[in-house]
Amino acid sequence: MPRLYFEDFVPGTVRTYGSRTLSRDELIAFATSFDPQPMHLDEVAAEKTLLGGLAASGWHTCALLMRMIADDFILDSAGMGAPGVDEVKWLRPVRAGDTLSVRETILEARPSRTRDDRGYVRFCFEVLNQHGEPVLEQTTSIIFGRRPGEAAA
Repeated sequence: MPRLYFEDFVPGTVRTYGSRTLSRDELIAFATSFDPQPMHLDEVAAEKTLLGGLAASGWHTCALLMRMIADDFILDSAGMGAPGVDEVKWLRPVRAGDTLSVRETILEARPSRTRDDRGYVRFCFEVLNQHGEPVLEQTTSIIFGRRPGEAAA
């Protein structure tokens, strides 16, 4: 049985969790497979880019966010997936040695208009570096099953 259902997500709730320190090798391995741009692969070439040095791919940061939310609550919830991501903003470069965490804000929780067994929870997820600075912001909705016996009749 899942621990968390739609009813457990209260708008206005803010939580911080997760911790992941990134290595240079990890940044380059991800970029080599998925985002082979100079700023993600080569220190010398990266110095000449907008990022001013070797930095993680923004997509790598998104993948790390997904891992941290999965480990913290999704895998222990009645999550049913997501209809998509509303917005992603990459705010600061993520460098080798940075330690990332997540600050989650629940923006809205609404029962489905067409299916009484589920509801939509809208989140703002911020990935923070070790200085508490946001490096990524993502706004998205996730569908959760309603607690058995809680759905409208």
